[in-house]
Amino acid sequence: MRANLKMHQKLLIGAATALTMFLLLAVAVWAYDEAQKDQIAPGVTVGGVDIGGRDVDSARKIIKNEIVNPLKEPVVVHYAGEDHTLTPKRIDHTSDVEGMLDEAVEMSREGGLIERVSRYASGSAVNEDIDPRVGYSDEALDKFVGDLAAKINRDAVNASLEPNGDRLSPQPGQKGFELQEDQTRDLIVDQLESPGGDGPVDAVVNKTTPEITQDELAEAYPRYLVVDRGGFQLRFYRNLKLTQKYTIAVGAVGYDTPSGLYDIQTKEVNPTWNVPESDWTGDLAGQSIPPGPSNPLKARWMGIYDGAGIHGTDDTGSLGTAASHGCIRMSIPDVIELFDKIDVGDPVYIQ
Repeated sequence: MRANLKMHQKLLIGAATALTMFLLLAVAVWAYDEAQKDQIAPGVTVGGVDIGGRDVDSARKIIKNEIVNPLKEPVVVHYAGEDHTLTPKRIDHTSDVEGMLDEAVEMSREGGLIERVSRYASGSAVNEDIDPRVGYSDEALDKFVGDLAAKINRDAVNASLEPNGDRLSPQPGQKGFELQEDQTRDLIVDQLESPGGDGPVDAVVNKTTPEITQDELAEAYPRYLVVDRGGFQLRFYRNLKLTQKYTIAVGAVGYDTPSGLYDIQTKEVNPTWNVPESDWTGDLAGQSIPPGPSNPLKARWMGIYDGAGIHGTDDTGSLGTAASHGCIRMSIPDVIELFDKIDVGDPVYIQ
């Protein structure tokens, strides 16, 4: 009986001892886990910067020095030897350091108590990378890219023709440039969100081709008119080759025929004369004169620009002089011949 009692007491003591040791161990494990709550697990990085194996305060310093401070640097976009700078102030750049630290701690403390303590004890790595928590104004970024496009973009220039005496001299076209805004914006965003960056961003720009190249000029301009005001001559070119010269009259002083590149806008047989409001037209101003003896626009009309055009005249004595209200006068046989050679849209270069 006494022996059984002693055995029972020993079992109770042993159980109590075991329970006490278990409780002590549990408390120790809990205490150890609590001691690690401000520790970043090995393998945790932010934007590729290692902050693992450190406490929160140390990790904070690393994030500020190696992530936040570099992100405060301006982003430079480079193109054609020029730099275009986007400053943090302009884009309202911000960084959430505490948010990055909280995420690092949360990753470090994933799993149950035993799992965490075992990981702490063995020094196992978590191997997780946290995206840098940065903020900026999308509107400001879009405006920067838009301003950049306005500086870079240039329309392609078609090849053209330049009258030179009796010749049409081909002038080469020029390629245009077009900023690829979405691609360039993505590169800027990478720089904004990557600590330190990799130096200037190269703007993504495509070259654009003219619609008309120098080799396509003859096809683009099968017919071409040149009005030589000083020489009182109209020259007609077919496939860039001079085929005919006509003597003309041009605008009188104060009613000059306008210079520049125009095109044939209208064609009309035996036109009505809509008399312009002008001292030059006297009492006829504002009237519409039908075809006939009192209409100075004889046989044919080829409108060029704002009331000015090419027409026939029976005042052949005025040819070779500056005598009209701004129109180009031709003899009636010449204007009929030219009328049949040209089409609406054909260019007219007045020099």
